[in-house]
Amino acid sequence: MARTIRDASLESRTARARLTAGRKPHYRALEEGLHLGYRRPKGRRGAPAVAGKWVARHYLGAEKYEIENIGAADDFADADGVAILNFKQAQEKARERMVQRKHAAAGKTGPYTVGDAMDDYFAWLESEGRSEDSIDDARGRDAAFVRPKLGDKEVHALTAKDFRHWRDGAVKALPRVRTKEGEKQKHRPRAQDLSTEENEDVQRQRRATVNRIWTTLRAGLNKAFENGKVPSDAEWRKVKPYKGTQKARVRYLELNEASRFANVCEPDFKKLVEAALLTGGRYGQLARLIVEDFARAAGTIRMSTRKGDGSVKVYHVHLTDEGRQFFERACAGKKRTDLIFTKPDGSQWQKSEQARPMAEASERAKLEPAVNFHCLRHTYASHSIMNGAAPIVVATNLGHTDTRMVELHYGHLSPSFMASAIRDAAPRFGFKQDRKVATITRGA
Repeated sequence: MARTIRDASLESRTARARLTAGRKPHYRALEEGLHLGYRRPKGRRGAPAVAGKWVARHYLGAEKYEIENIGAADDFADADGVAILNFKQAQEKARERMVQRKHAAAGKTGPYTVGDAMDDYFAWLESEGRSEDSIDDARGRDAAFVRPKLGDKEVHALTAKDFRHWRDGAVKALPRVRTKEGEKQKHRPRAQDLSTEENEDVQRQRRATVNRIWTTLRAGLNKAFENGKVPSDAEWRKVKPYKGTQKARVRYLELNEASRFANVCEPDFKKLVEAALLTGGRYGQLARLIVEDFARAAGTIRMSTRKGDGSVKVYHVHLTDEGRQFFERACAGKKRTDLIFTKPDGSQWQKSEQARPMAEASERAKLEPAVNFHCLRHTYASHSIMNGAAPIVVATNLGHTDTRMVELHYGHLSPSFMASAIRDAAPRFGFKQDRKVATITRGA
């Protein structure tokens, strides 16, 4: 955020009145290449008092500057933010003019819109070598939720109220459903028979989704501010994400449900499902596994995941005996560089191709509502915790750096395990119970 510069000699009318009058302004540096100046005019005897002028001094390079008047100072009249400016408003105006000059120098004469900011942001992501999947996800959020409402809006003109109005509207919008390219977007009607608890969970999920969209939009706006395309980031910094969106009711399958689900899957997809239940791996991670990722002697699987900064994190999942035997069978007869899991035609499983098989298997297994692939990861973690595995062990096998996410999502899932742990570990005080219990009479 561009902070307001403090200067005791320019902030108040009284202080400016003590400055020497003349042609040379009194300057204060705002940032590299930009100064704000105040020129106090010389008064003439008998003539009405004249307010001073704010000027912006732009550095052009080669020891050359250009000076422009940006407004009258509030020496005698209250500031209105347009014709008469106080010290803070003058700073904002100077920065705004600097941005406009940079746009003109770059050949852009129109307003800098949210759409422009997002285009520049995606170009930067590509230049940084970010993964195609992460960029595609960000582009999808932008195309679906940001551009239709804000794409043609000038960034500098948007207020915190505008951003909140857009955000709240996105939460209230009907859920989107998959629509063929070129067709008008279809939406799913809201369910009318949900319980209060289910409704609260739906709203939590919507707020969590909008938080992810807001993160993408804010990243684009921050990059625009960082590059000097907008004079201030003050408005969108006032808008905070929704709170309490991570308190989800984690869904996992009972062991018999997991077995029933896996058994009704098509053979090639069944291998992916079983791998997820045995490792807690994500769909994309499992689809990329090759034979050399399986260390037979150590009984581990090498997993990789791409982080938000574009780097790749590698970790190793320790397998049970059942898991080791499963991967031995899955890798049998394959070369070290072959994919472990493939589609029936031998090609790699691609993004989103798990959605339809999961829905079909859920229907055949009579699981309502249908489970998604991530539920298999929850199932692995939940049963590990319920069987007594330490949170740090589960977190390490899931690829987390600490136990926070495990404790948040899985720590409460086994009342019997928690109760047993409390019975074993909670302190005993040896309080003696009275043999006679007094009866309390109402109204006594």
